[in-house]
Amino acid sequence: MRFPQKLSAFIREYYDTDSSIPLHKPQFDDHEKDKVLDTIQSSFVSSVGVYVDEFEKKISNYTGSCQTVATVNGSSALYCALYIAGVKPGDLVITQALTFVATCNAIAQLQASPIFIDVNRTSLGLCPFALEDYLELNAMLDESGTCIHKVTQQVIRAAVPMHTFGHPAQLDELVAVCNRWGLLLIEDAAESLGSFYKGQHTGTFGELAALSFNGNKVITTGGGGAILCRTTCLGARAKHLTTTAKIAHEYEYDHDELGFNFRMPNLNAALGCAQISKLDRYVEIKRELARDYQSFFQRTDYILVKEPEYAKSNYWLNAVICPTKKLRDDLLEVTNSEGVMTRPVWRLMNHLPMYKNSLRGPLPISEWLSDCLVNLPSTPNLRQTV
Repeated sequence: MRFPQKLSAFIREYYDTDSSIPLHKPQFDDHEKDKVLDTIQSSFVSSVGVYVDEFEKKISNYTGSCQTVATVNGSSALYCALYIAGVKPGDLVITQALTFVATCNAIAQLQASPIFIDVNRTSLGLCPFALEDYLELNAMLDESGTCIHKVTQQVIRAAVPMHTFGHPAQLDELVAVCNRWGLLLIEDAAESLGSFYKGQHTGTFGELAALSFNGNKVITTGGGGAILCRTTCLGARAKHLTTTAKIAHEYEYDHDELGFNFRMPNLNAALGCAQISKLDRYVEIKRELARDYQSFFQRTDYILVKEPEYAKSNYWLNAVICPTKKLRDDLLEVTNSEGVMTRPVWRLMNHLPMYKNSLRGPLPISEWLSDCLVNLPSTPNLRQTV
């Protein structure tokens, strides 16, 4: 039996099914049904209802964030976080080329432009050393302490690391670089609910962060996201903007600035309230699956991506690095033909037509991972014990 077939057999044995196996899928029981039915019966299914506030409090309590503002999806959360942070048309925002396109789209939709920096080999997140090298070569601080690109003279406003597949980036080092260069740190924590950096939850190191509760995330609200805010002032600003900048009044419709209709519906929040009660269990089972994968790949030329030593990861998506691109393609072809979903990492952002002319530093690690990395099925098997 060839190696990709052995991998398919291993995954089928874990899930104990002859059906198609996805990368990730949501899991519901009567708890979710009861919450959603309660919302339907209350008639408060849109942006007003008790479950939105409850879900926000539960996320704040879990992550340690000062305040959480629930949104319609992770993309809207990141867009609003960057807007609140002061990203303006013509600005530059640093992020990684190895990311999901939504990260860059949020920057571009604000009429700013991304700068692509390489990722770290261990964390797969934005590399602080590559970031420092790029800034030393290409940036300067003006008299006011604003970071300016030497060639384009544009303001470099912020840095947006993503916690790739749930593995926390090197946050201490990233915070230090951002402080030295006057950059705002905005975390794309879409994939990392349940992940901790040195005991502190991801998304609580920058001024603002974005979470996602899409159907493929560790817990889901169907469609949904959230902004994590470092201060109550930022939280109040986020809530005001995401609810069309409406001034509270008993009956008048008064809006004092440009706002967004980004508030999470109560129906989605009800689903989230049920899901978050299971988050710790889901993460522990996913971590056990990662250990099983690690055992499977031992004494092979394939390297499973493991959490960094400083972190406790949720292992949202397990990933394996193949020895060569040819072997990666072979693994993808065989497993998918056998009904076991595997996927390559996202195409690098600088390879997409709308970002191909963006500024960037050297990307050797990103290019290597683009050629060799494969994501594996990572749904927690609830029949497993923890």
